[in-house]
Amino acid sequence: MKDGNAIEVKNITKKFKIYYDKGRMLKEKVLFWKRNKYDVHWVLNGISFEVKKGEAVGIVGHNGCGKSTTLKLLTGIMYPDGGTVELRGRVSSLLELGAGFHPDLSGRENIYINASIFGLSRKEIDKRIDKIIDFSELRDFMDDPVRTYSSGMYMRLAFSVAINVDADILLIDEILAVGDVNFQSKCFQKLKDIKKNGTTIVIVSHAMEQIEKICDRSIWIHEGKIRAEGQPGEVHREYLAYMENMRRENRSPLEGTEKQEEKREKERDAHHRGTGEARILSVETLNRSGEKTKVFSTDESVIFRVYYEVYEEIKQVFFGLSIFRNDGVRCYGSNSKADGMPAVTLKNNGFFEVEFTENQLLQGKYYLDVCIATGTEEMVDYYDTVDGFEVYSPYGDVGAVRMKHKWELHVGEGI
Repeated sequence: MKDGNAIEVKNITKKFKIYYDKGRMLKEKVLFWKRNKYDVHWVLNGISFEVKKGEAVGIVGHNGCGKSTTLKLLTGIMYPDGGTVELRGRVSSLLELGAGFHPDLSGRENIYINASIFGLSRKEIDKRIDKIIDFSELRDFMDDPVRTYSSGMYMRLAFSVAINVDADILLIDEILAVGDVNFQSKCFQKLKDIKKNGTTIVIVSHAMEQIEKICDRSIWIHEGKIRAEGQPGEVHREYLAYMENMRRENRSPLEGTEKQEEKREKERDAHHRGTGEARILSVETLNRSGEKTKVFSTDESVIFRVYYEVYEEIKQVFFGLSIFRNDGVRCYGSNSKADGMPAVTLKNNGFFEVEFTENQLLQGKYYLDVCIATGTEEMVDYYDTVDGFEVYSPYGDVGAVRMKHKWELHVGEGI
């Protein structure tokens, strides 16, 4: 292994057998031998990468691309069919919720078992036990069997043990998606702290913003190979654009089928309310060039085009649009009346557009609520959670929107 490296993965391959209908008993295997037929599925097909000591790396990709398999190969839970995996130092991992916990033992007893799996002695665990319990915020439940714990409590306990064993390498698979917002924030801060202390971190996650807050580098795995590697923001933007193109391509062949249309109609009905003289049909998100996309950058122009259908004439009509972050926070809302646009009469089908010439939303996932209302503020149609899009930000700001600003530093000038 090279000096300065904590992890070296060289040309690893991994395959799984997918049985059509595998016989379980000897009699079944003899009489129904055709059941033992299977396909070979190559999950990884020549993955190579290195992680330096103290570096944090994120692994992204669609479901089934091999992200979690890669992490399991790093931990030694699985072994590659080809290639080599080398790690230097004590490894701590958070792969599956509650893995290594005995359901009938108490939280306290499971701390000792779990920490010992990571290589700590009884005396070392004794020194850390209070620190682990305090971080988990589960002191009142420490003597209860963990089978009585919620998934969030499982995660708290597992995370608290994993980050307090003084590991050289920490491997995390999606587990930070569980738990309340405050504890997630606490976990992020702890990960930043242990990274500063020199711990090597590898995270598998679908949450791009999680990776970008912690990681120095991202690896995009696609169809068993590394498709892109580099700065998280750049890799994620490319990945999200690819996934959006795939979503559009895969959806179109099904749009004409009766079942798909019926399903979409039921989903639309669940999100509409109003008097019903007109109805919002769909929303398109476009860039400045007029191209449909679901991925934008802060400062980039964003156009929302809203199509509606009219069933009977309505007078004195205004249109509204609100943007929500995926945690439910309203980031912005406006309507044509408030912006000084005249009321209109709707007789025929049509659409309206709202353009944000310099989108100031920061990184995250967002959705829209759109509406048609009359001058008396009677709601003709309110369509909630109508469409989703993602924003990538090159800035380091945090929050919902970017407030344009400038700094002036008067160092050493006195007061």
